[in-house]
Amino acid sequence: MMALAESLRDFIGQQAQIDDARRHLDATMGWLCRAQDAGGDGGVARMYDLRRGWGASYPETTGYIIPTFLHYARLSGNGDFRARALRMADWECEMQMPEGAVQGGTIDHPPTPAVFNTGQVVFGWCAAFRAAGDERYLASARRAVTWLCDNQDQDGLWRRNLSRFCSAATDTYAYNARTAWAMLEYAALTGDSEATACAERNITAVGALAHANGWIAKNCLDDPLRPLLHTIAYTQQGLFEAGLKIGDERALRIVLEGSGHLRRHFERHGVLAGRYTQDWRPAVRWRCLTGEAQTAIVWQRIAAWNGDAEWRDAADRLTAAVCATQRIDGAPTVAGGVKGSFPVYGGYGQYQYLNWAAKFLADALMLSLGDPFAARDG
Repeated sequence: MMALAESLRDFIGQQAQIDDARRHLDATMGWLCRAQDAGGDGGVARMYDLRRGWGASYPETTGYIIPTFLHYARLSGNGDFRARALRMADWECEMQMPEGAVQGGTIDHPPTPAVFNTGQVVFGWCAAFRAAGDERYLASARRAVTWLCDNQDQDGLWRRNLSRFCSAATDTYAYNARTAWAMLEYAALTGDSEATACAERNITAVGALAHANGWIAKNCLDDPLRPLLHTIAYTQQGLFEAGLKIGDERALRIVLEGSGHLRRHFERHGVLAGRYTQDWRPAVRWRCLTGEAQTAIVWQRIAAWNGDAEWRDAADRLTAAVCATQRIDGAPTVAGGVKGSFPVYGGYGQYQYLNWAAKFLADALMLSLGDPFAARDG
């Protein structure tokens, strides 16, 4: 019944009114706390499904939720969020596989190593080490980065241990640029030259997959010809943040070009499509709210890089468009959560409120509120 009611709400356009950014941020973080409590183990439940309830804890996304909680703890002055972040980091240490990898999928799946998932938890361990100085976190990050280096091919791409949960007919995933960014965050803490070299090779290789229009091939977990805005944004954010760290001007220009096409679509329509083709044409009618929040973050970072306030204005308006789909009151299982798709019956995270969608909206809102560190997962 909840799935039907929410579908009708979205279909007839009964969206939440846009309140101030801080109110939406507080509601989003409250939902993430409930998602952590639902897991019961320190990790964060993957989602709330309107048909089946809370999912199991998800190592990948719990990893990059850690920095979000630490940023919010500083912004709010609420130490509980710091304590929660460190519980997540402790749980990640317990869940790390013997070879140093992080498993794909949620903890109710048999553990299999996954490159992307491993990179995302490196963000969390690095952030936890910075916050608490506990060497356990740095040791786990070191084991993970060593495993990532060992699994990278000579050309800088990862082709082994990609994830058994991805189905695209491709030999690699460009969105592992975000894994390269995580390795650079680790290298910034440790001075690890091998981690830096591996990350640089990947960023060069991902840049070589780019078309002149800023399109990057092989950047979707299930449909590379019509990739999700979610994985487009993963790729752009990883390429941009890594490019800033290593001074790769070409990587920055690729993201600027691709983001320009998305921004023009947004200026015309007020929202973004859930999938795009290689000529930046929308491929579906539904929206990917996760990808919209991520894209707003990328635009905020472009504005900080080039000083163009129009990028910041567009980012704030895109963040507001996501907030307009969010309910900040009502049942605690959905209040403050972010749907995978809009409408909720769309093609990504169907009938689900996703923990990573909430994470990225929280980051986008903190950037809108003027926290320059909110999007820096490391």
